[in-house]
Amino acid sequence: MSKTTSETFHAWLKALEENDYKVYQPVLDKMVRLKKEEAELLGYEDHPYDALMDAYEKGAKTQPTSETFEDVKKQLIPFLEEIQSQPKPDDSFMFQHFNKHDQWQFGMDLLKQIGYDFEAGRQDIAPHPFTISFGCNDVRITTRIDEKNFNEMVWSTIHEGGHALYEQGLREDQYGMPVGEAVSLGIHESQSRLWENNVVRSRAFWEANYPALQKKFPDQLGGVSLDAFYKGMNIVQPSLIRTDADEITYHFHILIRFEIEKGMIEGTYSTEELRDVWNQKYKDYLGIDIPEDKKGILQDIHWSHGGIGYFPTYSFGSFYAAQFYHQATKDIPTLEDDIANGDPSGLLQWLRTNIHQQGKRYRAKDLCEKVTGEPLNFQYFMDYARKKYGDIYDL
Repeated sequence: MSKTTSETFHAWLKALEENDYKVYQPVLDKMVRLKKEEAELLGYEDHPYDALMDAYEKGAKTQPTSETFEDVKKQLIPFLEEIQSQPKPDDSFMFQHFNKHDQWQFGMDLLKQIGYDFEAGRQDIAPHPFTISFGCNDVRITTRIDEKNFNEMVWSTIHEGGHALYEQGLREDQYGMPVGEAVSLGIHESQSRLWENNVVRSRAFWEANYPALQKKFPDQLGGVSLDAFYKGMNIVQPSLIRTDADEITYHFHILIRFEIEKGMIEGTYSTEELRDVWNQKYKDYLGIDIPEDKKGILQDIHWSHGGIGYFPTYSFGSFYAAQFYHQATKDIPTLEDDIANGDPSGLLQWLRTNIHQQGKRYRAKDLCEKVTGEPLNFQYFMDYARKKYGDIYDL
């Protein structure tokens, strides 16, 4: 597996360079055969994909995951059609020239506001945003800044900041023990998505922060109202690249990868036909034609290092986030007002108590039930999306 991972990664790089899936396919096929063998060695009750998902989300099963994505198809597809039938908000103001240094300073201020502890970490600039933890007292993050796209800095900074808040909130006295570790990738992603989408993409958050942003960039945003800014940063638009997707269409990108991975492991799809399968699913679910392989089946690194079973955790994260945030608003009746007044500290403390300091005491699904009173339920995300985007798009 180690040897094949190295071969597959370099084949992926070469395929990207040549923009040709065929360069990647023979070595990917070897990787998939090994992952099937791995699933058999690890063992499973119902489906071989269970064994691979378990590495990233302990206890996750293929059948319940399939049922969740059936809900995604039944509810998000018609909802996306409703949104696309309405006039699209203007977001052109996000693509003006925003000075790199000024963006950096504003991003640092946002991190301080959500509670990131700079005495226990730092932020730097890198080509790809990421979080790395050496323990709760040293959690470092990176962001990415594009002077012609303000979205890059804001969402990279807050997303990684959310991951870092989780790591900084783990119990120091349990370092190296299960209670001192994050429970799963899905729960980890819930923390980044909760801060990124439920908090910082909310109108309440910018009621507190938009005046400071306008002051920082008066020429670019001085004439843009809070309402226009809020709608523009929440624009819904089907796109080719998963990492650039909005919070509605993002889950179609994950759905497609889940269906393909499941099909590869159970033998429904061969690697020879994956490009055609990928392209057809993008046409069916998002109405998009894939122009070239590097913007299609070659865009993700995950399969090249054997990360089959990883992708569903991204959607789990958003769905957990909506459910956790709903519970937090019940437990903290003033939460929305607090955020609008620039003080989300109550939310951070709620997350510290209910999620961060629990570590691996419970599996993800059991933690969700303990915190919210029920297992993961896609309906919370759907209710959140309908309320938010119903207002934005006058549905």
